Amino acid sequence: MLVGPFVAKRNSRPWIVSDELWSLVEPLLPVPAPKLVAGRPRVPDRQALCGILFVLHTGIQWEYLPQELGFGSGMTCWRRLATWNEAGVWDQLHLVLLKKLRSAKQLDWSRAVIDSSHVRAARRGPKADPARSTEHDRAAST
Repeated sequence: MLVGPFVAKRNSRPWIVSDELWSLVEPLLPVPAPKLVAGRPRVPDRQALCGILFVLHTGIQWEYLPQELGFGSGMTCWRRLATWNEAGVWDQLHLVLLKKLRSAKQLDWSRAVIDSSHVRAARRGPKADPARSTEHDRAAST
């Protein structure tokens, strides 16, 4: 569990984004396209992020995100997640957090593990020779 300036040790509501974390996330978010048709006001990005974190933390389905929490609909949060994912927000945030933690000397690389999901595999190995048939060279059974 990451414990540092961005995550509380025992936050009873870990989906609530702190002001400090929001100050790092907000500049990375893409500027929304202007509305072409009048309609409902856009859910603020911070609230949508809280909704995304709520769904990820609780494991509920997007469609069951409670409206009473004020995070917008599950579909709104899902769309925002998809948009931010396409814009590379999460990769950028990862780099920002690593840089910040590294400068604060809060990274312990002795506990780092690299597995196959983090290492790009080679495209393709050399072609294997065709398998030899042993049908005509069968040994006599006793």
